Amino acid sequence: MIATAADYAWFTFRRFTYDEYTDLREAYCFTLVRGLTPEQVITRTGTEAGDFPPMGLKELIRTAFSSSVRPDSGYGHFFGVVAVDDWAFIVEPNGFMGVCPDIAGRLSAGTLLVSHFLNVNGVEDFLCMEDGRERMALESSSPDADSSIRSAEEFDEIARLVGFDLAHSSESFLAMAEYLTGVKVTPELLEQSLYLCGVAPPSP
Repeated sequence: MIATAADYAWFTFRRFTYDEYTDLREAYCFTLVRGLTPEQVITRTGTEAGDFPPMGLKELIRTAFSSSVRPDSGYGHFFGVVAVDDWAFIVEPNGFMGVCPDIAGRLSAGTLLVSHFLNVNGVEDFLCMEDGRERMALESSSPDADSSIRSAEEFDEIARLVGFDLAHSSESFLAMAEYLTGVKVTPELLEQSLYLCGVAPPSP
């Protein structure tokens, strides 16, 4: 069975809200990288290990939304990562490291990366990279148009299969990521995982 956007209807506002300032659904980046361990993600992103203890989702979200590790603070990219079968699952509340071409290029070297991002302004990106090369991308932040899609034929076919819905783009991107990776993100995966955490250096 092919996952559809409807299968991710649980990813709603307030589902992962732990206080008035921390809503995961409002700003996030989810990234899957095949064949890497969490420790290898730390190495490839240039993160200094030991900066943070392992965290559950609640602490991960609260830390990400704190002033000390916001992406616009110049401090870098705060993230948590956990192993899911043969994949590394990177969760960035209020982050965007997974769609940064330079970092995604390093993470995808010799393997496959699928990432999607949404910020508080409604800007969203979807990125698929294979061995450091962009395979498919959507950028709603493109300055030349409302959206810029590369490898449009493949993107459109997968979007059709998962029932892409512009009104529920995050749910649609989760379904597209599952189609490309075979990894099903669930509330239990998010909430019950213990994440290896760190801050990657800012993108150049």
